[in-house]
Amino acid sequence: MKKGFWGDVVQYRTLLLMLLPAVIFFFVFAYIPMAGIVLAFKQFNYSGGIFGSPWNGLDNFRFFFQSGDAWTVTRNTALYNLAFIIVNNVFQIMMAILLFEVANKWFRKIFQTMMFLPYFISWVVVGAIAYNLFNFEYGTLNVVLKFFGLNPIDVYNTASYWPIILILVSAWKAVGYGTIMYLAAITSIDSEMYEAAEIDGANIFQRIWRITIPNLFPTVIILVLLAIGNIFRGDFGMFYNMVGNNGLLFSSTDVIDTFVFRSLITSNDIGMSSAAGFYQSVLGLITILLANYAVRKYDKDRALF
Repeated sequence: MKKGFWGDVVQYRTLLLMLLPAVIFFFVFAYIPMAGIVLAFKQFNYSGGIFGSPWNGLDNFRFFFQSGDAWTVTRNTALYNLAFIIVNNVFQIMMAILLFEVANKWFRKIFQTMMFLPYFISWVVVGAIAYNLFNFEYGTLNVVLKFFGLNPIDVYNTASYWPIILILVSAWKAVGYGTIMYLAAITSIDSEMYEAAEIDGANIFQRIWRITIPNLFPTVIILVLLAIGNIFRGDFGMFYNMVGNNGLLFSSTDVIDTFVFRSLITSNDIGMSSAAGFYQSVLGLITILLANYAVRKYDKDRALF
């Protein structure tokens, strides 16, 4: 067995060397930092450091749950990510099918480039665009409303508007990247299936419904499972740059990541912030295990593990 293992190492040494940078990256930035989990069970002080600070059991978790914000940030994080998964995947699949069916390759390339461009725009820039669009005094939206004699909308003081705004902005940013993955999956479908369906008299909508969408299921399941693994991990860059520290909007926009960041900045409570982060990771692990189990019960060949 041992000889066989080293034989495989020698035989696949080129592939293993290509894999080595990724292994080092995740080891350094994902596995080594896991030692910091102990902070969730300690009363951190700078003189003792991570491992020298005194243990305090579950006090950090107790403080987090008694703060009154645990349920709000957990609910917001899960519901936003669930909405992002559904809306983004629907738009991405629709755009991928549209681009696949478009015959003009120049239009396809231009449209695909335009959709992909927002993915590269920083959330800082997106936040600035949103501010100039929704600002109560001189934002573009209110300027247009005033021009037509309508009352301006105070977006930054009304929490109920933000779920829709954040979902639409997330879709705008993500649709291009996801479309490319689904388009690649569609182009890998055997073209003879489409030719046979066309010969049998199937129209474009029947080909999409009977051939394209069923063959996209494996890709959809994999991408959704990967997204579900992060369902309790909010996009900090998005929420912080879009909302900032506007307390009036926290009831509908505060997620676990922004709560942890604000706890560190305002109260400098490293122990409680670590407890919230640990709680977030455990929820994510449980969610992906349950989702993968459900997929295995339905079709084990489509599960992640």
